Amino acid sequence: MLVFRQLLDAASSTYTYLLGDSASGEAVLIDPVFEQVRRDTALLRELGLRLVATVETHVHADHVTGAWLLKDRCGSRIVLSAAARATGADVQLHDGDTVHFGCRHLQARATPGHTDGCMSFVLDDQGMAFTGDSLLIRGCGRTDFQQGSAVRLYRSVHERIFSLPAACLLYPGHDYKGQTVTSVAEERRFNPRLGGDSNESDFAGYMDALGLPHPKLIAIAVPANLRCGRPEGDAASAIADPDWALLNYTFGGLWEIEPTALQERLAEVQLLDVRERSEFTDALGHIPGAVLVPLAELSASVGQIDAARPVVTVCRSGTRSAQAAVLLQRAGFARVANLAGGMLRWRTEGLAVVGGTE
Repeated sequence: MLVFRQLLDAASSTYTYLLGDSASGEAVLIDPVFEQVRRDTALLRELGLRLVATVETHVHADHVTGAWLLKDRCGSRIVLSAAARATGADVQLHDGDTVHFGCRHLQARATPGHTDGCMSFVLDDQGMAFTGDSLLIRGCGRTDFQQGSAVRLYRSVHERIFSLPAACLLYPGHDYKGQTVTSVAEERRFNPRLGGDSNESDFAGYMDALGLPHPKLIAIAVPANLRCGRPEGDAASAIADPDWALLNYTFGGLWEIEPTALQERLAEVQLLDVRERSEFTDALGHIPGAVLVPLAELSASVGQIDAARPVVTVCRSGTRSAQAAVLLQRAGFARVANLAGGMLRWRTEGLAVVGGTE
C-alpha cells in the first residue's frame, strides 16, 4: 500500500511530499525544507518508514532544501536533475530515470522552463504527479530568472504533463491560496496561462507582463541549494536538538522524554504532575520529586516555575501533560518535554514511585 502525505511549510508556502511503500518501509521525500526536517523525521519515525531518498523538483529560490540535513540524520540519498548543476548530489537524474522506494517508483520527466533543472515526477501507475514549480494550480512558476524561458515552459507542460492521463492528480511545489491538488483535465481546461486555447505567444506575453519582485531569500537559497542544502559554518545549529536530555520530537510538535531517560535526569529537572489531587495519591502513585500542579491551575502557577531549569510534565497517560507542555511553551518556557506514556508507562517499566499499589 502507498503511504502518502502532503506537508506544508507555511513560511514559504512550499509543499513537501512523503511517499512510502508500506510493505518494505522505504520512503522518499519530495522537496523537503531545511526548517521542517525535525517535523519530517518525526513523521517518518511515527509511520515506521525509512527514508531512502530526497528528491528535488528544481533548485529553489524561496527556501533552503532539507536534503543535506536529512542525509546527515537518516542516511538518505540526495537526488535531483543533472541539469541543475548542483554539487553534493548522490544521484543526478536524466529524463526518464526512475527513483525507487520499495516496490514503487517515480519516473523523472524533464520539464525545464522555470529553471533548466526542473523535473516533474510521475508515480508508477500515473495516478499522481509532482510538478514542482513547472505547473501550479491554475498557474505556473515564473520564467524571468534562473535560466527561465516561457517558450520552454509552455512546451514542457503541454508535452510532458498535459500528456498524462486526464484523471492524473497533480501536486504542485507551492500554493499561496490554500489549494492542495488539481488534475491534468482541470489544468488543460482551466489554467489561465497554459490551458484552453492558449498558445506559446499568448503564454509568453502573459509571463512577460507579470513584473514580479525577486523572492526575498533568493540570495541565500540559491547558493545553498546548489550545495544541496549543506550549510556553511554552524548554520545547522538553527535546528539543533535540545542538549539537556535525550528527547524525541513528535509530528504533533512536542518534545517527549522516555521514562528511562527521565529516570536518569530526575535530579536535574522540574517534574510537574498535572493530574487531579486525588490521582496524585491513587493506585498509580507519583514519581519521586514530582510537584502537583493540576492542569486547571497551571496557568495561574506559571510564575512559581523556574524558567531557568528544564521542565517535564506528567499525567496518567501523557495526554493532559501534552497540553500542559504546550501551555508552558506558550508562556515562554524553552526547555519543556512531556513524559511519553505518562504514569502508565512509568509503572509498566518498573520505575520507582511514591505510594501506589502493585
